[in-house]
Amino acid sequence: MIEISEAAQGYLRTLLEKQEAEGTGIRVFVANPGTPSAETCIAYCRPGEAQEDDIPVAFTGFTAWFEKRSEPFLAEAVVDFQEDKLGGQLTIKAPNARVPKVDENSPLEDRVNYILYNEINPSLAAHGGMVSLIEIVEGEAVLQFGGGCQGCAAVDMTLKQGVEKTLLSQLPELKGVRDSTDHTVKENAYY
Repeated sequence: MIEISEAAQGYLRTLLEKQEAEGTGIRVFVANPGTPSAETCIAYCRPGEAQEDDIPVAFTGFTAWFEKRSEPFLAEAVVDFQEDKLGGQLTIKAPNARVPKVDENSPLEDRVNYILYNEINPSLAAHGGMVSLIEIVEGEAVLQFGGGCQGCAAVDMTLKQGVEKTLLSQLPELKGVRDSTDHTVKENAYY
């Protein structure tokens, strides 16, 4: 899943020893997984803070808890620590955080994001626009348009003939799409 180098483990042990709560470990997850704003995070995880489906991995001196949902996004990730004159820097390289290895067994949300960011948004970018998934409610993808698509007169056609048609053709379990964008804001609209 993820490799934590010996140097990084040593650095993390040093940080964890300074925590007041005995048994504090780390929790590794990807915020906004599968999107351009994905960020791989390491946070303190005090006893009882791990999520029910987190995956615990024991290291010398601490436990790392990996968020189950982030597992495909953490594939091939590497955490390292490089010392320098100012002390050092912990680095995380997660090549699959923004474009994960999704397949038919991946959560529906991840598959929708993959299609949005790899197939739909490149076309919308030609008009300065983009669309993102807000949530999935009762089988419908709730979307928000931005950039040139927000306030555009053709957004309904883009939603139904482009976005919805593409998503439904590839994800038959999806029931439909809904636009949650406030299209009264027309400052950047494409015409």
